[in-house]
Amino acid sequence: MTPIIKPKTTLVDEVEQNLINYFTDQNYTIGSTIPTEKELAEELGVARTVIREALSRLKMMNMVESRPKRGMVVTEPSLMGGLQRFCNPLWLTEKTLRELLELRVIMEIGASFSIFRNLTDAYIEELESIVAVGEAFGDNKYAPISEYNFHTKLYEITGNRTVEQFQLIIHPVFNFIKSKEKDYFEPVTREMKKNGETVGHEELLDLIKRRDEEGYYKAIRQHFKPYIDYLRNH
Repeated sequence: MTPIIKPKTTLVDEVEQNLINYFTDQNYTIGSTIPTEKELAEELGVARTVIREALSRLKMMNMVESRPKRGMVVTEPSLMGGLQRFCNPLWLTEKTLRELLELRVIMEIGASFSIFRNLTDAYIEELESIVAVGEAFGDNKYAPISEYNFHTKLYEITGNRTVEQFQLIIHPVFNFIKSKEKDYFEPVTREMKKNGETVGHEELLDLIKRRDEEGYYKAIRQHFKPYIDYLRNH
């Protein structure tokens, strides 16, 4: 039987997790004041320097923060903070990159409901401005800034802060895999264009302006068809 190799952990790693467990056991919620470093060190039986370093890590994740006259309190953690630090295409395997590509496609197609729920005339005007200045090349390929601005605005319209943050984090990965698989995507897009199957930003905007949620849902799937086909084949 192959032995299970446990990942190496340091004392600070253990104390960091112990602090999280302690806060949970004490039913600390957002805004709760936590004990001092000295009190936590006595509670967990470790040196204050270890507690200080573990708390510093929790600060980086926005789990705790210092407040004037109150000491350190529990705060809402940044759900995307950790992902943002590690979401570098150079540090991820091809399998993980494909999974992130799939996750972004799933989220953007699934965001249709939220987009139309929160859609306003002001948002439509902003999308019109983005499309008007967007530089389009052949085969339904847009300049990176145009692609980024259009899809970032769609995420903003959802009104979901976590979804919006995810778009900002994942976009570099999305661009990386598109460039990495250039020989696959571009032939598919050219074939779609020849068959009149491509859906660009202009077509998506037209459906949004007409408040055609069902039509938009079908169109955004077609917009991402090269990536959906790629994922099916890999």
